[in-house]
Amino acid sequence: MRDIRVHVPGALAAGQEVSLPAQAAAHVSKVLRLRPGAELTVFDGRGGEWDAILGPSSGKAVTVRLGAHHAIERESPLHVTLLQALARGEKMDWVLQKATELGVARLVPVATERSVVQLDGERAGRRLEHWQGIVASACEQCGRNRLPEVLPPQSLAAACDLAATSPASVRLVLAPGATASLAAAASAAEAGASDIALLVGPEGGLSEAELRVAAQAGFVAVAMGPRVLRTETAAIAALAVLQLAAGDFGEG
Repeated sequence: MRDIRVHVPGALAAGQEVSLPAQAAAHVSKVLRLRPGAELTVFDGRGGEWDAILGPSSGKAVTVRLGAHHAIERESPLHVTLLQALARGEKMDWVLQKATELGVARLVPVATERSVVQLDGERAGRRLEHWQGIVASACEQCGRNRLPEVLPPQSLAAACDLAATSPASVRLVLAPGATASLAAAASAAEAGASDIALLVGPEGGLSEAELRVAAQAGFVAVAMGPRVLRTETAAIAALAVLQLAAGDFGEG
């Protein structure tokens, strides 16, 4: 039987009896049809995982009893911050899901001049909560025990300032037509840097003014070849190149 992994937010400890989040409770009881006594793995997103035994359900509530904690980590040797231009609903969800699987440590949604989606106020708060759920589900699937940080949507200037004041010693921005290649930058970065910031523009790309803002914050423009990729393709392809250079790929 495959390992059933469930993210339960909050500080957990061996011996606790905890309630599963509503969506997870419905999944294990209604979809997987697990019965009391079934074994699963629980993690809180802060590191490591717990053995757990499914307890009885009461209405929609499902509990588990936590057993031993295992200090298992499956994190990338790279600490990558992905600054991703806002994309339409499913595309943005897909980027966050796959970026989590590829080991990104921090995700920063960025509002740009050519972003089709514009978020503010209450709508931005709802989307942030939705994205955090996407990331948690991706961690359940891929085996990560630490949740990437997902920041609220930022302006391009704010996102670049954030990267400039972070430990990221290498800052890269994808820009079709750039003379430097991502592969070469990744190989050079792998030799001496573990913190990387990657900025990916929207459909239509970043404007010249936005590229200047990024350059002023220390971002180096790089390209991935002669073809222009969609924003969601570019982000995941670039992350794969960075992780490959760092030796972060094992068996699928």
